[in-house]
Amino acid sequence: MNEIGRRARQAARRVGLATAEEKNAALMAMAARIRGRSGAILAANAEDLAEARAKGQTPAFIDRLTLDPNRLEEIAAAVESIARLPDPVGRLLARFERPNGLLIERVSTPLGVIGVIFESRPNVTADAGALCLKAGNAAILRTGSESFRTSLAIAEAMGEGLMQAGLPADAIVLVPTRDRAAVGAMLSGLGGNIDVIVPRGGKSLVARVQEEARVPVFAHLEGICHVFVHEKADLDMARRIVLNAKMRRTGICGSAETLLVDRACAATHLKPLISTLLEAGCAVRGDEAAQAVDPRVTPAKEEDWRTEYLDAIISARVVDGLEGAIAHIEAFGSHHTDSIVTDDAAAAERFMAEVDSAIVLHNASTQFADGGEFGFGAEIGIATGRMHARGPVGVEQLTSFKYRVLGSGQTRP
Repeated sequence: MNEIGRRARQAARRVGLATAEEKNAALMAMAARIRGRSGAILAANAEDLAEARAKGQTPAFIDRLTLDPNRLEEIAAAVESIARLPDPVGRLLARFERPNGLLIERVSTPLGVIGVIFESRPNVTADAGALCLKAGNAAILRTGSESFRTSLAIAEAMGEGLMQAGLPADAIVLVPTRDRAAVGAMLSGLGGNIDVIVPRGGKSLVARVQEEARVPVFAHLEGICHVFVHEKADLDMARRIVLNAKMRRTGICGSAETLLVDRACAATHLKPLISTLLEAGCAVRGDEAAQAVDPRVTPAKEEDWRTEYLDAIISARVVDGLEGAIAHIEAFGSHHTDSIVTDDAAAAERFMAEVDSAIVLHNASTQFADGGEFGFGAEIGIATGRMHARGPVGVEQLTSFKYRVLGSGQTRP
């Protein structure tokens, strides 16, 4: 592990000075190699899937792990889309002159070596590696054991693309072991060779990273996302948004996990919203009001309000207006993504100002919590902390900055 760290540091020095053209050529070559090795990648994925099914993993877990030709093409296309983004390195962020004639510039720079620890989503291998490279960083990737074969095959293809473009293969390395001790080694910083850790996974993983890491962390906590249907919500719009927010893809962090309905419109909106979800195959766990409108609703327990299901399950309750919705989100939310459906602009503005989440939406599905939908290309995760990066972590968030001070002989009195 320490040798991986040393090689990554050396690679980071090279890619940190690479031109935009060099990085883009490498990204295009990586996408081509992913396509060229599709047979090997899909065969590796079939082995991972067989093992996951034998262990009795849930359908939602299997869906996150599964690759097919279309999903693999999406992975390659995402790498290409990152190549088309503006280069985030070397941007002039600020420029000002002091009274003594010193000219000061703030310029974006790479972070260095980024460690990414993630769980069983093969696409993260490509997304994270490509994003780190575009921002001039080296990446050390540690995947969950369930997707080890698939992720290793993708990383090997990316390494081939790097070498083809004249950049070091060590700029994107997947830790070649399933041993959990590798995670601890990364959290220690590999002898000062990791500059930041990005955890991408469940609550236990993120908690361990935050507790043990000796380097800065971009925290990505649970996606306990809410849709609040306000009394001034258009019912048809609310139905479309709620259905999409929950059921478009249930296993992603931007999937809605709780439906909140304003008591002022519950008589007209609650039953149609719950019926829409139930008819789409979504289980509903509700409070007494939700149970009263449909016998298929099962009672919600206290833990349901703070559960990230990542499945076709949603909790539902009636709240007392905007204040009740904000209070519920503050008590049970994870500061990820929350949406309000309303035609009342003032209510929407208050919701978006007072809900302390990385992403807040008005009249839109929570499933837009995605770097690609923000125009960032792919993303390395959704940061729910408050430092440096927040929301989708794309190429700009994977840079830091330095000050360049230009003088003409000034000395300080």
